Amino acid sequence: MTAKPDIEVPDQSGKLALVTGANSGLGFGLARRLAAAGARVILAVRSPDKGEAAAQAIRAEFPLAALTVEALDLASLQSIRALAARLNAAGQPLDILVNNAGVMAPPRRATTADGFELQFGVNHLGHFALTTGLLPLLRQAGGARVVTMSSGVSHLGRINFNDLQSEKNYQPFLAYAQAKLANLLFAFELNRRSQAGGWGILSNAAHPGATYTNLQIAGPNMGTGKTSRGLTVRLTGLIPGLWQEVPQGCLPALFAATSPRAAGGAYYGPDGLFEMTGGPRLAWVPRQARDERVAAKLWQVSERLV
Repeated sequence: MTAKPDIEVPDQSGKLALVTGANSGLGFGLARRLAAAGARVILAVRSPDKGEAAAQAIRAEFPLAALTVEALDLASLQSIRALAARLNAAGQPLDILVNNAGVMAPPRRATTADGFELQFGVNHLGHFALTTGLLPLLRQAGGARVVTMSSGVSHLGRINFNDLQSEKNYQPFLAYAQAKLANLLFAFELNRRSQAGGWGILSNAAHPGATYTNLQIAGPNMGTGKTSRGLTVRLTGLIPGLWQEVPQGCLPALFAATSPRAAGGAYYGPDGLFEMTGGPRLAWVPRQARDERVAAKLWQVSERLV
């Protein structure tokens, strides 16, 4: 049997990490590995009860894990600002921020509490607001890392400044692709701004390839009452080696967050065929993600929106 890919995580003792969406899926996998390596981990989750259950599961495996749960609803700027205010008031420098949580392809257009299209609002604007709100703590850390989770479908994305909220034309997967492209543009622009301003923050991005998570269930089934993955996922899952589980899917982001070899402004994904599965390596960057003018404009527009 072929050994499943893995990486060695450097000692993270003394570091503080925050992972969004850490109660399940990739977020849980990342929080687990960071805690196992000695980091103090904040599980930033929409449901504190689910967050506490996740923390208990990690402690059951690693009794010395240092974990705290914080309420965070990325679909609410009020919730994001409240968390940023609490953490800034505590004043503890933040060494690692993993912008992981997300929603994928609801069949009908939905909006956040602030009226943003749900995918663009949660996946991009929510993490933009959180990251910029935590900049003082990230800068204080000296050498902090911000890892933003994108997706292989970002190559299908286009930033439509005339219809960012998909009000004129909502197509579920194209709206998701735009949000995931926005994640990439944000990660690269944050790194450029950090370098130009001497912020000391290393910002990069990662994608998990084809990894089974709740993402393929919650979004596409939103409002339908269904609880199963779509036919495409189920059929492709019959092909050996095309999909992987969370412990492997979280490796690119884990590498980006902890490895001495991970670079700012880089993008990491699986090293297998079509970047679907495998251990971490540099991923293919879509042409549209390399456009610095679009990235700068997106940053400015995002500042105005949040």
